[in-house]
Amino acid sequence: MEEILSYFPIKIREKLIHQRLNLLEEIRIRNNKGILLKIGQVEQYINYITNTEDILEILQRICDNSIYTYQNQICNGYITIKGGHRIGITGNVVIKEGQVINISHIYSLNFRIARQVLDCSNSSLKYILDLPNNSIHNTIIISPPGRGKTTILRDLVRKLSNGIEEYGFKGVNIGVVDERGEIAAMYKGAPQNDVGMRTDILDGVPKDLGMRMLIRSMNPKIIVADEIGTLQDVEAIKYAACSGVKGVFTAHGLGLQDIIKSPILGELYQNNMIERILTIKPDRKIELLYDETQKKEAI
Repeated sequence: MEEILSYFPIKIREKLIHQRLNLLEEIRIRNNKGILLKIGQVEQYINYITNTEDILEILQRICDNSIYTYQNQICNGYITIKGGHRIGITGNVVIKEGQVINISHIYSLNFRIARQVLDCSNSSLKYILDLPNNSIHNTIIISPPGRGKTTILRDLVRKLSNGIEEYGFKGVNIGVVDERGEIAAMYKGAPQNDVGMRTDILDGVPKDLGMRMLIRSMNPKIIVADEIGTLQDVEAIKYAACSGVKGVFTAHGLGLQDIIKSPILGELYQNNMIERILTIKPDRKIELLYDETQKKEAI
């Protein structure tokens, strides 16, 4: 946590240093408001009213005193820092020709503390692995926000890339499209999370474009992307399937019907391009919702 505390003015740092930093998940700073900490499912209020000068000083520290250098990240609404932590940014959005070109008069900063949870994907492996072919089944993991989809996906990447000795699975080349920097958490060209020895990463690129780029240039056996949901994403997944590349993806949803009835993701289901659909329950357990072989047996 030392790298996080160093971004705050000393008067705020002194307020935070006595908290349960090892359990901290979020630090929310809002202009003219107190500080809110998220520790598990509990919020803790810090009685310190931040001001514009505090927020500007924090932002300057995050950007190594060169906000201009980080302009592209700011326009995306977040900055990834060393350690894989992400700072969400809100304020006055400046738009030109339909594109965000700046966020000025910053109102709030949300420090999302990154913690890699090794082996959290273990219970999903029995559903995902296609052991006879040393491959995987095309899989979507769905759940509402906050249940750990990205954390599980990150651990899956690490395992599939390195190999899984207990299953006799040999590591394969994996292409990760990390549009929002949440899987590998690249910082100055280096992934801050362990995503395995055979993993290639495209950071900050739209998922559909990134999938095509990786397939054409890096010859992955598996492609990975977080939170798919557009027509372009679906077309890129179809392109991957036609290229013989398997995939693991996440999407928002509560149950199987959210995929089947989706005007976009439903196409993957109807065209048998997804072989497994998993969900994450409120207790973080992984459950199989759909197995393509069951659908075939029912026809």
